[in-house]
Amino acid sequence: MILSYHISNAQNKITGKITDQDNLPLIGVSIFVPDMNKGTVSNSNGIYVLSNLPNGKIKIQYSMLGYTNRIETVELNKNSLELNVILKQTAIEMEEIIVSGGYNSTQHENAVKIDVLKLDPLIITSTPNFTEVLTKVPGVDMISKGSGVSKPVIRGLSMNDILVLNNEVRFENYQYSDHHPLGIDEFGIEDVEIIKGPASLLYGSDAIGGVINFIKEKPAPTGNIIGDYNMQLFLNTLGMTNNLGIKGASKKFFGGLRVGHKTNSDFLQGGGTFAPNSRSNEMSVKANTGFTDKVGTFKLFYDFNNQKLDLVEDEAIEEITERGRKNEIFYQELNTHLLSSQNKLYLGKFKLDINSAFQNTELIHFGEANEYEIQMELATLTYDAKLHLPSKENSEYIIGFQGFNQTNTNLNDRETKLLPDATTDNYSAFGLLQYTFFKKLKVQTGVRYDNKTITTQAIGLTTDPDYPSITQQILW
Repeated sequence: MILSYHISNAQNKITGKITDQDNLPLIGVSIFVPDMNKGTVSNSNGIYVLSNLPNGKIKIQYSMLGYTNRIETVELNKNSLELNVILKQTAIEMEEIIVSGGYNSTQHENAVKIDVLKLDPLIITSTPNFTEVLTKVPGVDMISKGSGVSKPVIRGLSMNDILVLNNEVRFENYQYSDHHPLGIDEFGIEDVEIIKGPASLLYGSDAIGGVINFIKEKPAPTGNIIGDYNMQLFLNTLGMTNNLGIKGASKKFFGGLRVGHKTNSDFLQGGGTFAPNSRSNEMSVKANTGFTDKVGTFKLFYDFNNQKLDLVEDEAIEEITERGRKNEIFYQELNTHLLSSQNKLYLGKFKLDINSAFQNTELIHFGEANEYEIQMELATLTYDAKLHLPSKENSEYIIGFQGFNQTNTNLNDRETKLLPDATTDNYSAFGLLQYTFFKKLKVQTGVRYDNKTITTQAIGLTTDPDYPSITQQILW
């Protein structure tokens, strides 16, 4: 009992009071620690408590609608701290903490420009095409071939020149073709971070055109269980979107479940005509659970997406004579499973990130009813580790290792093989340094080494000029 008393008193804890400019307490202010994926809200007296915090430097974000966001950086070492905060009223949204720059920071603390798009439900309801929402950011456009078939474009670059991250995990779903969709819906996504320009140092050559990182919603405040349901209706597609979610959190554990569904019929064009075979149906299930304590944060995510997207092709246009929503001919179906684990360990003044994920995507192209034309499976294993070295408020030092192993397999010997069976292995190591001089000048530099090997199986005859078999190794 004596030992447990001393341990409990040695825990890092932050308490404080949040007030406005007139020294009146603010109720319901959101307090969030991104490193720990942990948050709480202020009570009726404006008081808040954060406990079980790790040693070292952490950032805390205070936010409330109608008030400026405030971000505080504190350093803890087995002590309790009183941190009182004053929020000022404003109609302007202030900066938040971003994660796509390699570490948690505000935009002004990062040398790389990162645009943050907050997913306002009022913006999302204006279109059934989620990718179109991204075009609100200057420099971002899209390639669209229907209500469900679209891909983002950053400053003229797209496909595999843009790295798409699903909650910091590289997302692989045959992004090489404009016929294939983004593969991520808006359900459970709170922010989208976009790097317009090369981010190869942190992410590899896939990010030569930029990075789009879809950030999942924050967990429920400690001690709360909350849920929501949203429904949207669209006239031009006779479409309907349903989205149901529930999440909860205790002092150390948190979790959530979200289910979404979309259905759209053929798109109605001007003059009363419709675009034949532009219908789509999608369904997704997302679950997460985690544990957070002063020793570290451990999170587990599972995402499943099923997409049935019709293709507006000449053959389909000739056969489709009535408007409908059921997928019957000339459509593609994608089934994607993504299991990811994200972990942070607090080792004194060091912090270690260890992440891994496995993704499996099955792609099927149908011609006539129940006629398989293409059937492929893409399995991708990704992993990375980043060690944050001891640093001060004006510096960040990171070393890391990343890798992914990917296998493409043609299933059931279908008539068309869009891509040959192939195996890709990529291993990389990098170091990053950022330092602030004179409180104004930020300098970021780093080094990266990649070893990439692609091996494919033969399709066809070696005398064919388009013979696609290739084995190559790329170093940079």
